[in-house]
Amino acid sequence: MSGDTPERRKVNGTEIVTFGCRLNTYESEVMKEHAEKAGLNGAIVFNTCAVTNEAVRQARQAIRKARRENPEARIIVTGCAAQIAPADFAAMPEVDLVLGNDEKMKAASWQPALALHANERVRVNDIMSVTETAGHLVQGFEGRTRAFVQVQNGCDHRCTFCIIPYGRGNSRSVPAGEIVAQVRTLVENGYREVVLTGVDITSYGGDLPGHPSLGNLATRILKLVPELKRLRISSIDSIEADDALMRLIADEERLMPHLHLSLQAGDNMILKRMKRRHLREDSIRFCEEARRLRPDIVFGADFIAGFPTETEEMFENTMRLADECGLTWLHVFPFSPRPGTPAARMPQLDRGIIKARAERLRAKGTARLAAHLDAGIGRIAPVLMESENLGRTNQFTPVRLIGAVGHTGVHAGDILPVRLSAHDGQSFEGLAAA
Repeated sequence: MSGDTPERRKVNGTEIVTFGCRLNTYESEVMKEHAEKAGLNGAIVFNTCAVTNEAVRQARQAIRKARRENPEARIIVTGCAAQIAPADFAAMPEVDLVLGNDEKMKAASWQPALALHANERVRVNDIMSVTETAGHLVQGFEGRTRAFVQVQNGCDHRCTFCIIPYGRGNSRSVPAGEIVAQVRTLVENGYREVVLTGVDITSYGGDLPGHPSLGNLATRILKLVPELKRLRISSIDSIEADDALMRLIADEERLMPHLHLSLQAGDNMILKRMKRRHLREDSIRFCEEARRLRPDIVFGADFIAGFPTETEEMFENTMRLADECGLTWLHVFPFSPRPGTPAARMPQLDRGIIKARAERLRAKGTARLAAHLDAGIGRIAPVLMESENLGRTNQFTPVRLIGAVGHTGVHAGDILPVRLSAHDGQSFEGLAAA
């Protein structure tokens, strides 16, 4: 998420700094393996995000700070912000090389002779010309108990606020056989949970022979890798959820009961101006149906506060949607006009109004999360441990073990029954149950 603290990883003498989404996290792992195999040393790599102006600002700020603190390092910038505006990053005196989103996934780009000594400062191709996405075989994710697997990249939709298709290109899917092979490898390496990720994963398969759906893919993974304990799906466009996915929600306990929905707004006029493909009634109907099929399912959702032309009444429709859908987590973006998008040319709201609405929507999210936590007190939940005292429930809710059991005999990767005894408004506290 663009507002989160970037993740920093070191391999040999190279540091990779990751901003943004889970797909970037996965791609940073691929880059880390390429850099390690190539023996790359003495570089700092920034894998940027472009979802908001703030995300780009944070990346530029981090690059300047890195140069001040590491005057001898070679600084490489890649990711969506670099793909969309390579000249802007190349113009920064701190930057030595700009790599596009396609180039960063190629092993040759990380050979020291290319990465550290190239005469050309920009290697960014036309992302719209990329027609395939490879299933890079990641052996594991250092320090993690769950692994991300890229199933799709790019997006064929053109929401009026979104710049991401220009950073990721058109939608393209990884063949199912490659995905299954990677999941099997990760499970053999000890991972208990796998997260399917991409830019628009409910469009999965449209470009493949036979047009398999996301639900078909998930069904195949669970059937062919029976040792996989937990399969999780990242952000989806609920209007594109297919019948096979809904059947898995109903029948497959290994599919985790947590979905993050790309809703963006709760007013039909704003949704139309965003060029979304659903109405507020569609969102409510999906959540009701999914909850009927799987009563323990919970939902997160992305929302934009202060979209151009949004009135107070329109904003209130979004506020009400959080309750009507029974959402648990709200990921709120104050509207940020991205140059080159239609929304940037629409009548803009005052920044103070945008900020205030974002704060109100976040407060709604805090209340919705508190309701979810209140309802869980006293229950026993299976928790995948990420360390000796921290883990997550099936619904992805954080849990902190209390008492001596949290420090003895518990290891990352264990799945424990935990009695949820209290919460702090953000996460549960609990004791391992007998």
